[in-house]
Amino acid sequence: MGNLHGLCHSIGNAEKLCRWHDEAIKEPVQITKHGRETAYLVSAETFNRLWSSYRRVAKVAELSEAEMNMILAAEIAPKNAYEIGEEPAPSKVGRRSKKR
Repeated sequence: MGNLHGLCHSIGNAEKLCRWHDEAIKEPVQITKHGRETAYLVSAETFNRLWSSYRRVAKVAELSEAEMNMILAAEIAPKNAYEIGEEPAPSKVGRRSKKR
């Protein structure tokens, strides 16, 4: 992972970087290149929250019998249930664009 420690004091675009840093503390900052979304600048709190909830992949064959039984017994709350083809559209909440 890159580390920008001290960068605010050592580059020509320090004011812009520091302003983006301040904005990222409040909410994620979208970074685009050539009009395409390429990265986000987020606060350490947001990064750590996202990283801690990151799901690791496991093969079904590696699950224990107890884990398989828990999956088979699980029920979807009626408010969250939908059929294939009725998938809700992803939301674009809190996205702000910053161009380089």
